[in-house]
Amino acid sequence: MKKNAAVIGYGGMGAGFHCKNLLTSDVCNLAGIYDIDPAKRELAASRGVKVYNTREELLADPTIDMVTIATPNDVHEEIAIAALEAGKNVISEKPVTLSLESLERMIAASKKAGKIFSVHQNRRFDVDALAMKQIADSGEIGEVINIESRIHGSRGIPSDWRGIKKYGGGMLYDWGIHIIDQACMILGYDVKSVRCNFDHITNDEVDDGFQLTIEYHSGKKAYCEVGTYNFVDMPRFYMRAKNGSAIIPHWTIPAHVVKCKAWHESDVLPVVNASGLTKTMAPRDSITVDEYDIPKPASDVHDYYRNFVRAIDGLEEQMVTHDQMRCVLKIIMTAFESVEKGGDKVVW
Repeated sequence: MKKNAAVIGYGGMGAGFHCKNLLTSDVCNLAGIYDIDPAKRELAASRGVKVYNTREELLADPTIDMVTIATPNDVHEEIAIAALEAGKNVISEKPVTLSLESLERMIAASKKAGKIFSVHQNRRFDVDALAMKQIADSGEIGEVINIESRIHGSRGIPSDWRGIKKYGGGMLYDWGIHIIDQACMILGYDVKSVRCNFDHITNDEVDDGFQLTIEYHSGKKAYCEVGTYNFVDMPRFYMRAKNGSAIIPHWTIPAHVVKCKAWHESDVLPVVNASGLTKTMAPRDSITVDEYDIPKPASDVHDYYRNFVRAIDGLEEQMVTHDQMRCVLKIIMTAFESVEKGGDKVVW
């Protein structure tokens, strides 16, 4: 049976993503929306969407099963706890909130209410991240040594609340939460240390880019980078493993794998490289490596909502767990601490 879902916040993600998908969902009905901005309420009404005049009116509606929060980051906790106390299951847009203490209060409220509470990590469904996870899980190029994950643009931070500190702005909270979650999806959650530096090229108040290294107890490492003043993109993903490498130059391009099948170090002849000879950097050939592309994995982002509904019905565990939420947010918090210490490594 379909669940009735309401959306609080009718901005870019609220209107352009959540409401749009809920209108065609096979597991939810769009029950209505609320936004503090009268103009956005009028816009929703003009599109035939039911509009609640206040948040209290929405939460008092007994027909609503679940609420999705798509507001600026600083009010996620307040709205989530109010919705949970009103007996609603809750999805918060990412980042779930702005501190670990805040997250614990939200989790406690969900447990007290007996309701499902999670964060919308929609980019777990990005086919580039899924391809890298597939390669890592398959073991086809051996145990992973490290991954590099980058998102680059050249337009700075959007000219809205995302550039303002008190609202939880900045790229670490915005895109960072996504690629950190993806890194943990691929490499796991046994984090040992974090090191981070910020860019302030177009915005002095919040970071408009960052460089973050996550080291795991297993010895694996993830390098995560977001840049908003990059006019030439670096590869979206790069992976080194014990028996080869994989690369995704851009999210539209399939993963390319180079698998080592023979070492043959004694047979290597020096090659001319720029102004000199090198044996170390001599290229491989088909005798020692296989090269091939990995087809893009199948993916449907609405599987998040399908899982959430089945979790409400007790048929599945929720996809994004409380412990995963804790780990990813702790990486964010530790990254801020590292920046305050001049980019030093911070051990958990």
